[in-house]
Amino acid sequence: MRKVLILLVLVMGVVLGGCSGKGGAKTAAADEAGASVEVKVKYATGFTVRDTAGIRLVDVGKHYHFALVKGDVAVPEGYTKVRVPIERTICMTALQLSNFTILDAHDVVKGLTGTKNLYNKDVLARVKDGRIVKIGMEGNFDTEMVLAANPDVIFISPFKRGGYEPIKETGITLVPHLGYKELNPLGQAEWIKFVGMFIGKEQQANDIFAGIEQRYNELKALAAKAEKRPTVFSGEMHSGTWHAVGGKNYLAQIFRDAGADYVIADEETAGENLEFEKMYALAAKADYWRILNSYPDAFSYEALKASEPRNELFQAFKDRKVIYCNMKQTPYYEISPVEPDVLLKDFVAIFHPELVEADYQPTFYQLLK
Repeated sequence: MRKVLILLVLVMGVVLGGCSGKGGAKTAAADEAGASVEVKVKYATGFTVRDTAGIRLVDVGKHYHFALVKGDVAVPEGYTKVRVPIERTICMTALQLSNFTILDAHDVVKGLTGTKNLYNKDVLARVKDGRIVKIGMEGNFDTEMVLAANPDVIFISPFKRGGYEPIKETGITLVPHLGYKELNPLGQAEWIKFVGMFIGKEQQANDIFAGIEQRYNELKALAAKAEKRPTVFSGEMHSGTWHAVGGKNYLAQIFRDAGADYVIADEETAGENLEFEKMYALAAKADYWRILNSYPDAFSYEALKASEPRNELFQAFKDRKVIYCNMKQTPYYEISPVEPDVLLKDFVAIFHPELVEADYQPTFYQLLK
């Protein structure tokens, strides 16, 4: 009887093992043809994702359509085939680079437009030793450098200055990255999922974003409980005008989520250039003043007054409540797009210090001393 049972177990093992092998082969084939990690878009409005018949279809805006595949499969009409994961690419903006930084994927980046205000030491070292080449600025690209980078695809910002015609002639696939158009901070950060799909780091992107989302929403809910909401304005005078971001801008949303009210409440997303008198009428009595620049030395209230003597008229100047970030001292543009939770906490710590730990050390913004 015992021998019969042992024989039965062995036979079942062979049968089940064979079934498992067939199932495993089927799964491997599916992974070879298309993506196996699901990607859901929750906040971003610039791209959508659909998985069908072993192909991942990614639509960017209304006019750009890509089929991400891992095998030699046919793709739907109107879609550009991209074999993933890509191994080499070029980034046109710091925002795009931030996606690769947080995904620990600098090895994939082989070209940049330039290094102005670039802070990341690893990227700078790669530029210095030639692992990353500089291809020139938008509208004046060095095609030879583009070809030297030998990218599988190039991430572009199609609605900026452009000048992509010479690059198009190389036949390299151009992939629009519209993260900069997102008005929701979490929507902008969610573009790490977009890049993750191209470089084979979907799961990592999903996990990182889940953490960002949780921390951001917890801080937002905490700030909403504050008894008082201060007012805040942003920017400086440059060349005779003051660029003020609109009331629906990404930055305005960050202010609101941090428990403050932005002085401009219109429906504009980009903003407009105002004369000093107009800005003063809007922000003369505002509680806080946010400034981001790349001042070469230690920025100060004296420097702010020297740049425009009338700056001392603002109440925020008088009360020493200028919120400041120096791009020469912090990796603002190259990491803040994927750390909106950190950015939010900096503002919450300033607007409502009682809501954060007493020893909190800001990453980007702090009150100007």
